[in-house]
Amino acid sequence: MTILVTGATGNVGRHLVEQLAAEGHSVRALARNPDAVRFPAGVETVAVDLTDLASVERALAGATGLHLLTALGSTNQTIPDSVALLEAAAGAGVRRVTTLWNGYKGPVEEAVEASGLEWTHVQPGEFMSNAAVWAEEIKAEGVVREAFGHIAHAPAHPADIAAVAATALTTGEHAGQEYRLTGPEALPVPAQVEAIGAAIGRELRFEALTEEQGKQRMRDIGMEDEAIDYVIGWRADPPKWTLEPSDLVEQVTGRPARTFAQWAEENTAVFK
Repeated sequence: MTILVTGATGNVGRHLVEQLAAEGHSVRALARNPDAVRFPAGVETVAVDLTDLASVERALAGATGLHLLTALGSTNQTIPDSVALLEAAAGAGVRRVTTLWNGYKGPVEEAVEASGLEWTHVQPGEFMSNAAVWAEEIKAEGVVREAFGHIAHAPAHPADIAAVAATALTTGEHAGQEYRLTGPEALPVPAQVEAIGAAIGRELRFEALTEEQGKQRMRDIGMEDEAIDYVIGWRADPPKWTLEPSDLVEQVTGRPARTFAQWAEENTAVFK
């Protein structure tokens, strides 16, 4: 198979590229800036702008599988021209598509389902890697400040999200499925902070913020108002399924999901 991975430099995309390459598949990594990450030997890298249909069409030549982002960046901008993109994918020989879903069924998901291709929607709740946003505060002050930190989410490891997508793309056994992925344990922010502290060998503390203080903190680190409203809205009133641990990763991949403590151990350099 030749599998195209969009968003290949992202948290999930880079894991997906690595996993597919390790399994011996031909991988074409698509990203705005593919030089931003070092891919395994043999991976083809292509600079692609998902808002430019022509560049995507050129990258599709000879592909049999496609991992497709449905939205871009922190603003959650929907991928444009989705019907034409999926028509181009089918015309190029793509048979299977996985989507990294943005939380609701929009035009991209609808185009995928209408395309006649084998599709699988992969919808994570909270990402463990979202904790990396605390890195500068941890380095400078040994503190994490968040609003709604008392709400316990069940975050998923990006590598587990990628493993589910890889399984769907390469086995053909998950067509027509919508997988809502959560991790193996529900953790409020203070528990995540404690796990990071244990991984880096440093005592950390958590400080609860009000909603307005939380918004101001995000402004201070350069987030735009639209993205802030999206994140705060999610944290204040998350979908109930994102709070519940599940074994879906193990059901699909045959391997237990990674814990947050494992993620923290793997990413100590981020916080030191």
